[in-house]
Amino acid sequence: MTETSTVGIVGLGAMGLGMAASAVRAGFRTLGFDLSPERLAQARAEGVEPAGDLAQVFAADRVVFSLPTARDVAGVIDQVSGVLEGRSRVVVIDTSTSEPAVTRALAARLAAMGHGFLDAPVSGGPAGAAKGALTMMIGGSAADLADARPVIEALSARAIHVGDSGAGNVAKLVNNLLCAAHMLTTAEGLRLAEAAGIPAQSVLEVLNAASGRTMLSEVHFPAWVMNGAFNSGFTMALMQKDVRLARQLAEECGARLPLTEKAAQLWADAPYAGDDDFTRMGDFRAK
Repeated sequence: MTETSTVGIVGLGAMGLGMAASAVRAGFRTLGFDLSPERLAQARAEGVEPAGDLAQVFAADRVVFSLPTARDVAGVIDQVSGVLEGRSRVVVIDTSTSEPAVTRALAARLAAMGHGFLDAPVSGGPAGAAKGALTMMIGGSAADLADARPVIEALSARAIHVGDSGAGNVAKLVNNLLCAAHMLTTAEGLRLAEAAGIPAQSVLEVLNAASGRTMLSEVHFPAWVMNGAFNSGFTMALMQKDVRLARQLAEECGARLPLTEKAAQLWADAPYAGDDDFTRMGDFRAK
């Protein structure tokens, strides 16, 4: 694969559009597909060629998915199965936060047709996607990873091969479970500080210079919580879905995670709409 190869992007949301723009900057001819005409227009402005249908996207040398759920990922494969049966080998790079079992089934299905499938969920948010500076956690074969490496390097600053198919999804669910928990615990810590008469901002500075710091306290709280912006670009619905999937995975594996149970319940009962930003759960001022 060369930088003159074609990359297809399925899903041009907050993450997919940024990845498509990064692929264009890396020199790839980039085809994009989304159900939203508005997102397609935004992609065109970034140098992405809008595709009229999924079949056009799957004419690309490598295809990247950025979709909300495992059901969406499986649905796309169902729609293009005829195209895949009749074309030369392609590797699908699925950056969606999906379910390990679904990923493994899809990888086996594509392998039977002579194609590759990597679960490559990402961390870094829309800003990281737009800069080509995401962290990718990858599951799949070493051969498929090597095949897709030029595209992965265009989209990410760091790519970690976690293991076989599904391993990237497991790592992402663990990551987002901790992110969700850290949002709650940091908010509660700051609420305690204020209740004790100490400004939350002062205590946050202490946390970020001491052992209580996390990426949430260092990045999310200063950028989106303390100022009341609540616009990180990641919705409540997506985080609730990821926490639910992590809880489901724990049940499937027989792992006892009592704090996960409590965190999952708090996220499920959150008093916010699904399209609200997930950082609202960090609002330590809320009653």
